[in-house]
Amino acid sequence: MKTAIVIGVGPDRGLGARLCKRFAADGLKVIVAGRTLSALQAVADDIIKAGGAAVPIVADATSESEIVALFDAAGEDLDLAIYNAGNNTPGKIIEMEADYFEKAWRVVCFGGFLFGREAVRRMVPKKAGTLLFTGASASLRGRPGYGAFNSSKAGLRTLAQAMAKEYANDGIHVGHVVVDGAIAGDKIISRFPDAASREDSLIDIEGIVDGFAFLYRQPERAWSFELDVRTSKEKW
Repeated sequence: MKTAIVIGVGPDRGLGARLCKRFAADGLKVIVAGRTLSALQAVADDIIKAGGAAVPIVADATSESEIVALFDAAGEDLDLAIYNAGNNTPGKIIEMEADYFEKAWRVVCFGGFLFGREAVRRMVPKKAGTLLFTGASASLRGRPGYGAFNSSKAGLRTLAQAMAKEYANDGIHVGHVVVDGAIAGDKIISRFPDAASREDSLIDIEGIVDGFAFLYRQPERAWSFELDVRTSKEKW
């Protein structure tokens, strides 16, 4: 059975969880990874109840040893790896502490490096595999009040692009999905109920998942590096 790793999994109504469930439904064994065991276990249990295969593993995206162990657990059947970890860190540069900026970079960009490196180390010998990264509007442009997040997301995108070019000849498909707007998931609904009431302005989670699934299924002679997903109301 082909195996997928998805890191950055939280509540059921979140992108990480829905990615896990989609690829499990498509027949992959899914390593469900993130920081909170209870959330990971709940997602894995749902997958197993539905007839799929899943294993929850607690892992810190910024810990080299934990990321190495995560990929070791996936074994030789690894076919898909998705880096969905991130932190939307607002703040004005003039007021920002150095460790706050560094933490944003470590979770978004440095963690992406560790995850991506371990993925290609295991995929290159087989000359096959797909590595996907979750991006954001911030991947493409700076926004006042979000300098730490903007710069780390932009760094992740250029890292992903470099990897796409570096490992294409080794049969590794590297892609980046720009989520251009707020997602209709638990984070927005619980923290910003006013925004949640305007549902047509929030991006549908399953629509985003469709984008990841599309990239995963692309044939070798028709790869895309990037796609972006937004609502019809998003100004871009």
